[in-house]
Amino acid sequence: MAYLFLDESGDLGFDFTKRKTSKFFVITCLFTGNKKPIEKIVKKTHSALSKKYKRRFGVLHCVKEKPITRQRLLRRLVEKECFVMSIYLNKKKVYTKLQNEKAVLYNYVTNILLDRIYSRKIIKINGKVYLIASKRETNKFLNQNFQEYLNQQVKNRHKANIEILIRSPHEEKALQAVDFVSWAIFRKYEYGDEDYYNLIKSRIIEENPLFS
Repeated sequence: MAYLFLDESGDLGFDFTKRKTSKFFVITCLFTGNKKPIEKIVKKTHSALSKKYKRRFGVLHCVKEKPITRQRLLRRLVEKECFVMSIYLNKKKVYTKLQNEKAVLYNYVTNILLDRIYSRKIIKINGKVYLIASKRETNKFLNQNFQEYLNQQVKNRHKANIEILIRSPHEEKALQAVDFVSWAIFRKYEYGDEDYYNLIKSRIIEENPLFS
């Protein structure tokens, strides 16, 4: 059995005249054979917060946390048996057609990342695999399309036994950990800041550009 936790950083906006539109978009997968140690890290990091900084439902969100909280979680995570693979997009190089089909682009990039994970055979994935993606859409149709597309692609190409779930970070605490990792990788490309990236670097198996 294996668990793959999926999250992204940046945005899929392509109007670069807007100040908050990111130059890069990153999709990251954290995978492990045992999710409990990852969940314990998240709980321990949240418990260490002073009362005024504790968030509703015990959810950590990297972009909102203080540097010491980010460092604590990433340092704890790197000590556990887990691995990271990521794909990053320089959005200015994305084909115009895909810029207008954001859900299609997201599904396409996620499928490429999954294909790399299976091809590299980093962990034992010949048994049941749970892909747990952080919920980003409220539209049920888009979520269903995401699940059905990935299911079909993985099963056809790798004959794998995979179950694809969409959960909130409150429901699946390990999603909070991959949020921190994805943010650290995003900082490297968006701002040239590798301080947080270097904390988790030893667990990153692969990070590839797309449309470069």
